[in-house]
Amino acid sequence: MTPETRKLTNVIILGCSFMFVFTAFQTCGNIEQTVIKSINSTQFHGSGYTSLAIIYTVFSASNLLTPSIVALLGSQLSMFISGLVYSAYVAVFIQPYTWSFYLASVVIGIAAAVLWTAQGNCLTINSDENTIGRNSGIFWALLQFSLLFGNLYIYFAWKGEKHISDYNRRTVYTALTVISLVGSVFFILIRKPVSEVQSTENNVPDDEHEPLIRALLTLFCIICRTQEQPSQAVAAFKSAINIFLTKEILLLSVCIAYTGLELTFFSGVYGTCLGATNYFGDEAKSLIGLSGIFVGVGEIIGGATFGLLNKFLSKYLGIGRNPVVLLGLFCHILAYYLIFLNVPNDAPVVSDVGTNEAAYLIPSKFIAIACSFLLGLGDSCFNTQLLSLVGFMYAQESAPAFAVFKFVQSISAAIAFGYSNYLMLQWQLLILCLTAFCGTISFILVEWNAKSSFTSRGYDRI
Repeated sequence: MTPETRKLTNVIILGCSFMFVFTAFQTCGNIEQTVIKSINSTQFHGSGYTSLAIIYTVFSASNLLTPSIVALLGSQLSMFISGLVYSAYVAVFIQPYTWSFYLASVVIGIAAAVLWTAQGNCLTINSDENTIGRNSGIFWALLQFSLLFGNLYIYFAWKGEKHISDYNRRTVYTALTVISLVGSVFFILIRKPVSEVQSTENNVPDDEHEPLIRALLTLFCIICRTQEQPSQAVAAFKSAINIFLTKEILLLSVCIAYTGLELTFFSGVYGTCLGATNYFGDEAKSLIGLSGIFVGVGEIIGGATFGLLNKFLSKYLGIGRNPVVLLGLFCHILAYYLIFLNVPNDAPVVSDVGTNEAAYLIPSKFIAIACSFLLGLGDSCFNTQLLSLVGFMYAQESAPAFAVFKFVQSISAAIAFGYSNYLMLQWQLLILCLTAFCGTISFILVEWNAKSSFTSRGYDRI
């Protein structure tokens, strides 16, 4: 296997691992608030929005420390352990208690920070300046398949259901826990790039007749590496702080923060709104799953188009990062306008009985699902280009850079889940529109600066 083939294989395995883990977690988050409203237990008094706010608050607080953890454990082991924590969080819903629910929310917030920092590091060391755009697209497309499978089951299983029974809840979450565990095991299959393997082997003599010397030298290398790791952890933390304070990241943080806000909306709020709209009749609850499916379709199309076809788009059509982000802005603004017209204003905050109110239009299932597709397509436009740009600008400091990326994104997501409990739909949409415009402007400015700064290094526009 050639070095490039091994790196590409690692990226595909990485994407498949995340696909399984997030098939469980994203389906869980999409239906969480609806399921909690239906739980018939005097021992449970949790809120899905509050749980997700806790997750992203802890996530953001942990992000600046996670480069140190990844430096100590390595990206592969970090992702494996984090995957097990994700599985435990999903399993909590099989028999939920308030204390275990909120405790799991705290622990998974830490695990999420470790997981995404390790993912950014793994993606970067398996890429170079010419392949970072392609590999980002491959990873993003595979990740977004996670929105299809779990939500497809939800659509068929919950069709015609007005109330989610305990049996249905346990069946769904048991299956999701197993799927998450499968994804965690997949992390073990990722192999070190050839360059890293060769650098390790160069420290050991090749004489096959000297096994004792080889064993002693290998042990010596391991001991030296262990002694170096604490200093590497400190250096990683300092690097994350320094990167966060650069003018490029401070400016780009506006766009990153927007992706946190819109992530909250399409992954937790919008599905809940559809499930609470009584105008959709007996299909209201199953529309949560169908909405998630079409968000995934939009994500996959966007990831494939602007990641896998980046060379063609750049070379023959002259499409770089900025036009893709502008397309994402157009998709999202159109989706927010249609949602404003189509979904009742009180849908995010009503009880399990739902709302009988209508918006400016009689609620349409077709418009609702079309908006789901636009939300997914727009999200992929923003995220594939942000991953590509950050990976390109900080190729030598990938773990700290992606930790800062997730730090900013998770803070905004935590804030959004916090206000989702209280703000009517129109105010949530207004916040999204304003931050979308500001975020797009900030991205364009940083992209222009990156293009001028890195021209001499063979700048790749996607």
